[in-house]
Amino acid sequence: QVQLVESGGDSVQAGGSLRLSCAASGFTYGTYCMGWFRQAPGKERKGVATIRSDSRTSYADSVKGRFTISQDKIKKVLYLQMNSLKSEDTAMYYCAADRASVHFACATSMRAYRNWGQGTQVTVST
Repeated sequence: QVQLVESGGDSVQAGGSLRLSCAASGFTYGTYCMGWFRQAPGKERKGVATIRSDSRTSYADSVKGRFTISQDKIKKVLYLQMNSLKSEDTAMYYCAADRASVHFACATSMRAYRNWGQGTQVTVST
């Protein structure tokens, strides 16, 4: 019964910043992985950043140094701070979560996640 709801998407000028949020409910996993994925029209959904329950993080090369993934375990909210936005960052951003194992790093492929939010649109104009 995991429910994920994204928010914070908006239209921003290139170089601007945006903070996305993902509110989780019914989240009772012990060890877990959560991630942000994005999908532009006509393209496959790709991983942007992941974070494990022990706070281990990973980022796609295209966003390293610009995006930061974090979590508030008390409020059960996942965040994605996006700085220095570029036109190529334009996409529908999705929050994902699934149970995980301490024996494996969080996966960056969407096939590894069974719980998804509805998405929030981010549009970066030039």
